[in-house]
Amino acid sequence: MRQFEVTFIVDPVLSDDEIKSTAKNYTDLITNEGGVVVQLDEMGLRQLAYPVNKRNTGVYFGLEFQSEAGALIPKLELSMKRDERILIYLTVRLDKYGVKYNDDKRNGKLVSIRPRKKNQLPPKINHLI
Repeated sequence: MRQFEVTFIVDPVLSDDEIKSTAKNYTDLITNEGGVVVQLDEMGLRQLAYPVNKRNTGVYFGLEFQSEAGALIPKLELSMKRDERILIYLTVRLDKYGVKYNDDKRNGKLVSIRPRKKNQLPPKINHLI
C-alpha cells in the first residue's frame, strides 16, 4: 500500500463541532474507499502565510493514510475542492524516508537537538576565531 499525507486548512469561522465533523468526513471517506487512516493530527488555529478567501487564520489538520485505490486521491481532492469549509489543501505521496520520519515522530524516537549555551559557537566555527 502507498502512504499519503493530506494537509488541509478549515475555515475558522465554523464552530468546534463543525470543524471536527469536517475532519471526520474525510477520514470516513478514506475508510469507505478502502484506505486505512494512520493518523489524524489537529494542529489547531494558526496564522496563514497569505490571505486565502479573505481569511488570515485557519485550523490546520494533517491526515496520514494508506491506500492502493487509484481513484481515492482524485475523489478526495474533488471533495475538498467542492467543500466551502476547506480553505486550501495539499496531498503528497510519502516516500520511504517520509514514512520512517512520521513513524519515528509518532513513537517519540526523534532525537531533540540539545540547546546551546548563550555564547557557545558550533565546533566548526570556534577554530576560525
